Amino acid sequence: MSQQSPNRILNALPQNIFVAVDRNLKQVDLRFGDVLAESVQPVDRVYFPTAGVVSLVVEMKVGDMIETAMVGRDGVANATAALDGKVSLHKAIVQVAGQASAIAPDSLRSLTDEFPPFRSILIRHEQVVLAQAQQSAGCNASHTVEARMCRWLLRLRDLTGSDELKLTQEFLAQMLGVRRTSVSLVAGTLQKAGFISYSRGTIRLLDAGQLEQGACECYETVKGHYQRLLTM
Repeated sequence: MSQQSPNRILNALPQNIFVAVDRNLKQVDLRFGDVLAESVQPVDRVYFPTAGVVSLVVEMKVGDMIETAMVGRDGVANATAALDGKVSLHKAIVQVAGQASAIAPDSLRSLTDEFPPFRSILIRHEQVVLAQAQQSAGCNASHTVEARMCRWLLRLRDLTGSDELKLTQEFLAQMLGVRRTSVSLVAGTLQKAGFISYSRGTIRLLDAGQLEQGACECYETVKGHYQRLLTM
């Protein structure tokens, strides 16, 4: 197994496949707000984040964006659209700045033709992203804003490896699909309980264990999907 990339998908590849893939990778910066894919448009790059987080969102005609899944160092953005040569079915936007290993779609297709295990893990990853989106839909319909926020903050912590998250209430409300006033109320409750601190666009997680207690089951479900993906 390769131990040469912070991205867990790349790191899960057998050494010979990793070496072949690595030759085609280019290191790029992911800046907050960068759009990596537009809905119903061809993709021009596939991204394996090594730091930072990408949100997969759907856009409504009224201008709202709602997050369906997050991709970070345990995943890949745009792979399936690149593999079949068609268009992205969602918008991909950088939520937390970082870096990624990027590859051109043509190079990706050639490598997956040459190395079926590489194609296999990318297809399994897409199944995990679909499961994450389905879980998000159920979560938004069934669980309280407080439980959803706890789940969302913990997932972001897992992907960034940091207890300090740069987030505005406006952005958090948009990703959760709720009003900013709801986010303000819940953030205030969590802060009073000592779970988080919030100041000037920075949320610091003070007690991850209590956040896990407050999160809905969706956090562990999504986490379990990724753990199984990377151990197959």
